[in-house]
Amino acid sequence: MANGAPSQTPRRLPVSSSSDTGGEAPHGIASLPMYDWPEIRPATDALWAGIRDQLSRRGLDAPATLDRSADPEPLWTDPGLILSQTCGYPFATRLTGRAVLVGTPAHAATGAGPGRYFSVLVARKGEVPDGSGDLAGKRFAFNTRHSQSGFAAPVRLLAAGGHVSLPPPLETGAHRASIRAVAEGTADWAAIDAVAWELARRHDPSARDLVVFARTPETPGLPLITSLVHADGADAIAAAVEAAIHALEPEVREAVLLTGLVRFTPADYAPLAAELPVRQVLPGLDS
Repeated sequence: MANGAPSQTPRRLPVSSSSDTGGEAPHGIASLPMYDWPEIRPATDALWAGIRDQLSRRGLDAPATLDRSADPEPLWTDPGLILSQTCGYPFATRLTGRAVLVGTPAHAATGAGPGRYFSVLVARKGEVPDGSGDLAGKRFAFNTRHSQSGFAAPVRLLAAGGHVSLPPPLETGAHRASIRAVAEGTADWAAIDAVAWELARRHDPSARDLVVFARTPETPGLPLITSLVHADGADAIAAAVEAAIHALEPEVREAVLLTGLVRFTPADYAPLAAELPVRQVLPGLDS
């Protein structure tokens, strides 16, 4: 599909009015928020420029720049969304029937299978737990309750082993903030997306104070999505993303850690929607 002949004249994907402003978004909306760290933002912009060019080659119009709104979640169900990236847990639990799966990026440096990832459990050097069974008295930091890597995966890991983390957990809002909370002693351990952990090792000094003491099982990685309005164009969008990744300059590819795109289906994400035994393993979590 990536080698299909491009249309001669770009056509504009159908879009709707913005839910907040009521104004029309003439080229739709695009965002790549999940790994858009400031240190690699130029590379992320280069990736988007490549995707936009490939969309154009397939006759699909797209915005010139990424939307970097403070909260990306409202964009995930915006009818004007052309492309964004979400997390597997909200995709399985909250976006079923509200967004269309495009594909799942494959990342280097995690050691996981193509399109798959896992979480690393990290703690401060010199205070490393003896596995997940040694976390009962240690405070857990997590990014958000809707995160597969930061919350759902460690909850399931603890439950599978019959373990608990008793102190009230700390919700930080971001993987990077969880890393810093553990490094600074505000919390004792956290579960970090393997791709985010590699970015932290490269770009955040706080990571130098931490070590990995365990990891969660692999699951499908963070999916790319488009709106229901663009469902008929999802395959063309996936082909554009795939071609753009393959055409990346080596330094850009190294910065964003991308190797390709995997065509998972919603069924691959369905197991992530299973009920989480939160109260069983995190009894101190506020309602």
